[in-house]
Amino acid sequence: MGLRPLRLRDVRVWRETRLRNANWLRPWEPSNPETPLFRTGLGPYVAMAASLRREARQGLALPWVVTYEGAFAGQLTVGAIVWGSARSAQIGYWVDGALAGRGITPTAVAMAVDHCFFTTGLHRVEANIRPENHASRRVVEKLGFREEGIRRRHLHIDGAWRDHICYALTVEDAPRGLLVRWRRSREAASSGGASHEEV
Repeated sequence: MGLRPLRLRDVRVWRETRLRNANWLRPWEPSNPETPLFRTGLGPYVAMAASLRREARQGLALPWVVTYEGAFAGQLTVGAIVWGSARSAQIGYWVDGALAGRGITPTAVAMAVDHCFFTTGLHRVEANIRPENHASRRVVEKLGFREEGIRRRHLHIDGAWRDHICYALTVEDAPRGLLVRWRRSREAASSGGASHEEV
């Protein structure tokens, strides 16, 4: 599996995947209080991709496509990048429900966090997740993100303002890289042993 930049030409596969996964994604998706969810046209994707690409050029976002066996599998975005003394960002992700449970999402998140820390030069990455979203919470918990508390009515999700749990990592939490630590923990789990590194 891998990550690659989000492209405007991903529009058709992105739309098809989103429509097929509408029920899987709807409870966790950011919504605009003034517009309907899951429009069926291509316009929303083009607008989102253009906005993310503009933010990427300004150093404010890192928009990626998650791939599995070379094919489109989902989306991962590092956004709300703040420079200066904060050097922080927020990460959000989704994967095709047909591919869930294969370790794709934690691997993608680990790769993205390593890029943020060791290539981009960020210090802190947050993931804000609805308390009810147990699958997404398991992703960051497996990777060793620290739970830092509740953000009340933090984002408009699925038609209402929802509470989110804030999870975070700093570069000091994964000095040798999150992907290496994740792979070692998976190898230890598959062999029935315990990893020597904190997971």
